[in-house]
Amino acid sequence: MKRCQWCNLNNPLYVKYHDEEWCVLNNDEKYLFEMLILESFQAGLSWECVLNKRKDFESSYDNFDIDKIINYDDKKIEELLNNKKIIRNKLKIKASIENAKIFKAIQKEYGSFNNYLNTFTNKQIIYELNKTTNDLSDNISKDLQKRGMKFVGSTIIYAYLQAIGIIYSHDKECYLYKDFK
Repeated sequence: MKRCQWCNLNNPLYVKYHDEEWCVLNNDEKYLFEMLILESFQAGLSWECVLNKRKDFESSYDNFDIDKIINYDDKKIEELLNNKKIIRNKLKIKASIENAKIFKAIQKEYGSFNNYLNTFTNKQIIYELNKTTNDLSDNISKDLQKRGMKFVGSTIIYAYLQAIGIIYSHDKECYLYKDFK
């Protein structure tokens, strides 16, 4: 069975992610938050690196409980910085806490983060290949940065939109490829 070129077939986690999760529309608020946090840690790294540490992130970040994360203090930041099982970048860790607060504010403003995303997408799925940014990722990135989020550049947001299924990008050779033009 052919899969997207980027999928490391020797990594069962990556194959499972590719087959069951990537480009599958998921509007669950907890999932939207988890993926935004994980994608922000990807900046400068590979998604495979982050994915391999996902379970450790989950346990270290209190199962991605936003209400706990927004209250992380210096002691918790130090604990995360000393956790060898996750990506220990101080700027990214601090940004993840601040981004959680902004995510929560967006939920309050729009009723949900999904509703916020829908203001950009009109609930449409975008089918495109071989891109790392587009107007949609540019616009969402600019808005999130204007609100104070960090590590949410257009490339990260594009990958995020693929992860949550708003952008569908399976390679033409992949068994999951769909052409809806």
